[in-house]
Amino acid sequence: MGAFVLTISVVGIPLLVVWFLGLGQYISKRFYEHLKCQLTDRHLEFKKDVLFKVKKTIPLENIQDLTFIENPLLKYLDLRILKIETAGQSNPKGSDMKLIGIINSSDFKENVLHQRELLVTVNRKDSRRVETTSEQIVDILEEIKDILNDIKNK
Repeated sequence: MGAFVLTISVVGIPLLVVWFLGLGQYISKRFYEHLKCQLTDRHLEFKKDVLFKVKKTIPLENIQDLTFIENPLLKYLDLRILKIETAGQSNPKGSDMKLIGIINSSDFKENVLHQRELLVTVNRKDSRRVETTSEQIVDILEEIKDILNDIKNK
């Protein structure tokens, strides 16, 4: 990408030599050394750092789709792109995160989906408990109402 930008700009053509002599390799190496993605119990955390630090945290319950992108060049280099789309995304490009070069990418995808399913299941159980608790509260309030009506009538 850097070489392409330098090629299309007139000022960049002399800098293209510097880019290919080592600057491009340094920036690429630094990018991939500082690229991290970690799956936690409730979030997917992503960090990258070249010139600017970017940290993203995506809640697992918001993940709608995990898509693999492959083409012949990526396949030859044994790379996969994992595109993550979330509910209510505001990104006009169509995804919230693209991860390139994940080791054991299919296992990573399965782990994310499994952890998301566990979280959704726990949230459903918790919401059922709240519903039962709400019903119990209504019953107790009706009993209190009846007692207050009895007191009022006496």
